[in-house]
Amino acid sequence: MNRNRHLVQTMSAATVAFMLSTLFAAAIAAPAQTISQLDDPSAGTASGQGTAAVAINTAGTITGGYVDRNNVGHGFVRSAAGAYTTFNAPGGTKLTAGWSINTAGVVAGFDVDASTVYHGMVRTTAGVITVFNAPGAGTNSGQGTAASSINTAGVITGYDIDINGVDHGFVRATNGTITAINVPGAGNGNHQGTVAYAINTAGVIVGVYRDPQSHYHGFQRAANGTITKIDYPGSKATATVCINAAGTIAGWYVDVNGLQHGFARTSAGTFSTFDPPSSHQTNAWTINTAGVIAGIYTDTSGGNHGFVRAANGTITTYNPPGTGNVGVLVPGGFEMTINTSGHIAGYFLDSGSVYHGYLR
Repeated sequence: MNRNRHLVQTMSAATVAFMLSTLFAAAIAAPAQTISQLDDPSAGTASGQGTAAVAINTAGTITGGYVDRNNVGHGFVRSAAGAYTTFNAPGGTKLTAGWSINTAGVVAGFDVDASTVYHGMVRTTAGVITVFNAPGAGTNSGQGTAASSINTAGVITGYDIDINGVDHGFVRATNGTITAINVPGAGNGNHQGTVAYAINTAGVIVGVYRDPQSHYHGFQRAANGTITKIDYPGSKATATVCINAAGTIAGWYVDVNGLQHGFARTSAGTFSTFDPPSSHQTNAWTINTAGVIAGIYTDTSGGNHGFVRAANGTITTYNPPGTGNVGVLVPGGFEMTINTSGHIAGYFLDSGSVYHGYLR
């Protein structure tokens, strides 16, 4: 698949490789089309520095991370009014980042310690940060634990890399109990295994697993632990990356010709495929409660752009201001979320290789 092994994007030397591959309209009023650039006031402005807005909740509160002028990474929360609050997890001497935020404003993410080991992190609205590690997570450089999604109840999902480089998903209950998620048939080799990407309000989790032949497949895990494997019919590879409250899943698949397409799958198991006009490769990345899907695509000329697919199938494309043909795709991967109002938070790389968040 045309994806990097990292969920975490390399924004500086401080952000070291960790993760596996990779995180509008009909039913809601269409949001304004204005795109605002977001830059944390303390972010650096040199190459590899800057701001990454990663997740937005129903209230419009955004979380993510920024790299300062000293190449140190910090987490941030930005209120709907535009006020930034920096946070750093205890021990997160190289990097702290928010990766998901629920309706209450509780943030889940990760921190990187002085030995470049990753740890899961959850931050309450009062600013209290708890660091946690999945049982069996590796303790060497580039290994460890990261939270990828938190739901309204505060249940967290994510994944870890063990001492042998194998990936394992997990779900963390509100009392701190961590349960491993390993899809039957997932490989046990380096860069193989299971990755959990997203959790919905009912506690249903979606993600990907890589088999012993290193092929990618999607999966869904019910709240009771039942796992369903998901492959788009006839595909060479499938990734299920997001799920909404209704149980509709979105992601992408690779066809027999090696081209990547977006798809949606209803809770009843019905698939539909889509591509923005002139798309060469499509990545559906996030879905809201109304079934509106947002993501990125590469056009036939190699340019990268954002798209929004309404619940009725209508697709709108966009680029943040100043990106030109660079578009919204960060080299090596991309992250964005859409909230219930249809507003998107994400980030892009400018011509000087500086990162900027944006709000659409």
